[in-house]
Amino acid sequence: MELRQMQVVVAVAEAGGFSAAGRRLRLVQSAVSATVRAVERELDVPLFDRSTHRAVPTAAGEAFVAAARTALSAADQVHAAVDAVRGVLRGRVTLGVMQGLLGGLPPAIGALRRAHPGVVVRLRQAPAEEIVDAVREGTVDLAVIALTGRPRGLVGVELMRDRMVALVGPRADLPDARVTLAELARHPFVDIAPGWAIRHVVDRAFRAAGVERAGVFETNDILAAVELVRADLGVTIFPATLAALFPDLRTVAIRRAPTWTAGVVHRKGPLVPAAAALLEHLERAGSGG
Repeated sequence: MELRQMQVVVAVAEAGGFSAAGRRLRLVQSAVSATVRAVERELDVPLFDRSTHRAVPTAAGEAFVAAARTALSAADQVHAAVDAVRGVLRGRVTLGVMQGLLGGLPPAIGALRRAHPGVVVRLRQAPAEEIVDAVREGTVDLAVIALTGRPRGLVGVELMRDRMVALVGPRADLPDARVTLAELARHPFVDIAPGWAIRHVVDRAFRAAGVERAGVFETNDILAAVELVRADLGVTIFPATLAALFPDLRTVAIRRAPTWTAGVVHRKGPLVPAAAALLEHLERAGSGG
């Protein structure tokens, strides 16, 4: 069995379908289907349940995908080891990132690419819990998330700490001086949806203050939340660095402001060279170096 065949089967499992896997691999759907059928004939077992609109791995398919990921990772390490002897760093690293943290990553990725043009970085954006699960499964090498606790079974490296601020519309009836959470709670509130780290930090801060807010709007899109605030339909709370991306809106400091901590997580054990190099650049960017 060839590594390319393993890559195709893994892509189908990750993308949830043959067409989506073909787009990812730049193959026509018929080639993807033919490859999967060839592997199934060789193993004499179906790898996917094709009775639904999605290609869902069977029990044998799940076992195959887990083993194939290990084999593909080992192959990448073989190539990386040979390249390292030649003084060349190549490979592919998948970087997971939760919403609201993408803005600080391009400088680190750019520095990596200038130092090692042969390294390809794939970005995957999703809620923190989903990204952390992907790191545990090995489908994501590194993940930049809000560190709201110690991720079970993973290594966490803090990159930055940031205070949170109120982001308010142009006609919001709030002073420029520091406000309390109780004062903010008197206004309609634009909440980020449950499951996102911003919501977790904000919920925890209001609970600790013993204050309830009226969550009038709820969205899983940062830009949608900003547009609601810009229309003076409510106020929200963002990390200061994120709020600074919208200079047309006013930020108001919060008394006893909650702290936003961002960091990178990865599985225990040595990283492949490309991932280790990216982690080094992320840490350097986080420390301001």
